[in-house]
Amino acid sequence: MIKLQLDKHSPLYSPDFVFGVATSSFQIEGDRHGRADCIWDSFCAQQGKIHDGSNGDRACEHVKHWQHDVDIIASLGVDSYRLSVAWARVINADGSVNQVGLHFYERLVDALTERGISTHITLYHWDLPQYLEDQGGWLNRDTAYRFAEYAAVVVGALGDKVASYSTINEPFCSAYLSYEAGIHAPGPNPVSHDSGNRRKNGRQAAHHLLLAHGLALPRMRELAPQAEHGIVLNFSPCHGASDAAADQAAAATAHDYHNRWYLQPLLQGSYPDLLERLAADERPHIEPGDLTLMCQPLDFLGVNYYTRTTFKATADGWFKDVPPRGDELTTMGWEVYPQGLTEILTKLKKSYPNLPPIYITENGVAYDDIVENNHIHDNNRIDYFQQHLNAIEDCITQGVEIKGYYIWSLMDNFEWAEGYTQRFGIVHIDFDSGERQLKDSAKAWQQLLRSRQQVIAPASSC
Repeated sequence: MIKLQLDKHSPLYSPDFVFGVATSSFQIEGDRHGRADCIWDSFCAQQGKIHDGSNGDRACEHVKHWQHDVDIIASLGVDSYRLSVAWARVINADGSVNQVGLHFYERLVDALTERGISTHITLYHWDLPQYLEDQGGWLNRDTAYRFAEYAAVVVGALGDKVASYSTINEPFCSAYLSYEAGIHAPGPNPVSHDSGNRRKNGRQAAHHLLLAHGLALPRMRELAPQAEHGIVLNFSPCHGASDAAADQAAAATAHDYHNRWYLQPLLQGSYPDLLERLAADERPHIEPGDLTLMCQPLDFLGVNYYTRTTFKATADGWFKDVPPRGDELTTMGWEVYPQGLTEILTKLKKSYPNLPPIYITENGVAYDDIVENNHIHDNNRIDYFQQHLNAIEDCITQGVEIKGYYIWSLMDNFEWAEGYTQRFGIVHIDFDSGERQLKDSAKAWQQLLRSRQQVIAPASSC
């Protein structure tokens, strides 16, 4: 087994730098009967939508095994655990609070606190209640207001016991992959009057997601004034498929459409100029004051990073993604490109000088793990983490303020449209028996964090 290594003078060894692990509710919780249906339940029930025909009914049965999972998190030596709350487990279809579901999260946060582990709560990680989707989902402006009400319930119950709250996880995925591309739940929405206009649907869903963030954040600050409050966006550096001017222009357009479209309204209260290039019937409906509402002060920006993206120009002057090639691809088909993390964050910092402090809220990789003599060897995953830790150091050296790093993921889980075919975890899950087992990567993290503690402890005692 190879080790993870950092120089003892690394900024990542600062006692203020947060190391954590991350999960999301639908991917691990199971216990479908303990909540209302969500859009992923419905999506999984449609033939051909999930790669292996599976669903999230059981997943990792975290609701059943949560105490054991807390023990595992504590054994890793991490500072923090990032989890998401299932909206449909907390709010019933009639708008009442499911006290049993809410109490589950209260017990979980209390248990983590007792073990000295801080909690980062994400309020929305793609699992919209189906009863809201039946009314139009994120194409319905009212959903943004329902989110703000739901957020107030959760933050009102958990308050300052939680170190940090994120409103929305990756609105790009919930808008573009879901309502525009149709490859994630809910897919094309028959309730919408514009169901045939995919680009319009994607832009409108994105607008309502960011509006939901803006509506919820002030109330969240009132209810948990000591906690940090922010949002999580996913970024990829956009590269041209060639040096040709058209391909370079396509990459720039993709950067505006996939990256800046979600960040600029939050930081500047405006959409990129690309909005004006869209046809009139493709633009989102924006009401007066919406962009001001979105532009709330952020204590932090969560950043999820996995790979770069490559684009070529289309005949109509738009962009089309080009599948990655090469030997160093993950089982998701993604290129391992750690330098892209430094590239995109330094680029965004240059474009937006008011970029808030950053937590890397997700970074990880799916590989086929080698099981041998009851051990799970994943040196390639350890190497991936090492490269990205080095990239974070480079970011900090170049002036980007990064306050923490969360491993994706704590455990193998339901990987959305890929079902159970992709394993991102540092803890192996036997999906038949539910057995948990540390992979070599988990053990490498244990060793690194023990070494870090040995560096921090003498300094803190001075």
